[in-house]
Amino acid sequence: MKHLFLVRHAKSSWADEGLSDRDRPLNARGESQLAPLSKALRSSSAFDGEIVSSDAARALATLDGVLPDDIPPERRHTHSELYTFDYQRLLSWLQHRDEESRIMLVGHNPALLELAQWLLEQPPEQLPTASVIHIRLPIERWHQLDRGKGKLVALLTPPDFSYAHFSRKLKKKATTKGDDPAKDIPAALHHQLKRLRQLEPGVILGLDDEFLHQYRIAIRRSRAIAESVQEVTGDKALAKAVKILKRHANATGPLRDLHVFLQDLPGLCGDNREMQVALQVWFEGEAAGKHKKLVKRLGSKRYNDSMDHWRNLIDSRKFHKLAGTLSPEDIQKAVERRIKEFNRHTAELMHTSPDEDIHRLRKQLKRIRYLMELDAKTWKSGLKTVKARQQLYGRFQDLHVQIELLAQFQKAAPEVLPAALAGMRQTLEDRKADARKQILALGGLDGAPL
Repeated sequence: MKHLFLVRHAKSSWADEGLSDRDRPLNARGESQLAPLSKALRSSSAFDGEIVSSDAARALATLDGVLPDDIPPERRHTHSELYTFDYQRLLSWLQHRDEESRIMLVGHNPALLELAQWLLEQPPEQLPTASVIHIRLPIERWHQLDRGKGKLVALLTPPDFSYAHFSRKLKKKATTKGDDPAKDIPAALHHQLKRLRQLEPGVILGLDDEFLHQYRIAIRRSRAIAESVQEVTGDKALAKAVKILKRHANATGPLRDLHVFLQDLPGLCGDNREMQVALQVWFEGEAAGKHKKLVKRLGSKRYNDSMDHWRNLIDSRKFHKLAGTLSPEDIQKAVERRIKEFNRHTAELMHTSPDEDIHRLRKQLKRIRYLMELDAKTWKSGLKTVKARQQLYGRFQDLHVQIELLAQFQKAAPEVLPAALAGMRQTLEDRKADARKQILALGGLDGAPL
């Protein structure tokens, strides 16, 4: 069995017309594609075999940018004959390889795509820059390559493994004017549902944590809007749908907490490399287990049926009629009502209040924000205030969770660096106490629109 990884170089520059095609460098977008591409290649085990590249500047820059530091130099090779746009030349080169079980080839279109189309019975139609095609070949020797005998294992493009590239031309929320809820509310919910479905493959692939973060935001926006309609109308079907959205959001929480902790880990550990490695290995294992569970959930019939039911509900004439019963004044009243509730809970907050009280306020802030965004013109200054507060409350919650995660690790492995871990935990406790002081000093929100 052989494995072939065909990697198209990252986006190149045409700025200098005096350069030959062979000498063209990467442009800024191409440079930004390298880190996520490297992660995608490592996850596919593409670096485990022979690594070869065209000698064109853009191919060499791509290989330099994706190759991990732990790959021995002798496993990397440059061949001038791989600078070609003719797939038959690539095919001939491959057929003369030795016994390597895996080859990763960094090259050029149309040669790479046409080679894949020759090897695969059902080939991809495109291979964008900084993309990889992984092909499994049921052969013992490379000279046995034959038309249509390969199996496509994966086609990974930048929008698949990088949220930044996925989101380049997409809006996070629908544009709503705030003066016609009958149109604005269904439009906002349709946009979020579309976004959820678009984000799911990136969540399932699991190569960029931001996919999950944005998926959670889309669910929470949907829930906040639907709750407002349900609150005004008292519709029972909508209340049931809101509970389902809440359940889906809650299912992503533990994995998101681990993502945030792992992102913060280098800063928390400082120069203590031994502690960082021990914590990273353990929590990456925890995250892998949580991710596997979430992938199973997103692929389940129950989950997909619930998404179909949600689409049918917001498509229904009944829902549009319900949305039509809300006026801009109703949305404003809902925001003001939630601000009043937020302010009441804030006034009750004390230095000795449990962390859950601050967590509850954080969730209330999010719902206030998502409602305000339905009528962003009216709540322009309020939105700025709420967003700023969200960061502080969110940081408090992250610290709370990280302290709990450290406690879990210490319980599972009490013999691992107990003094260093106790010091880290105390640092987190101090930061959380400082965040609490800042929150207590803020007071309530101004409930007046512009």
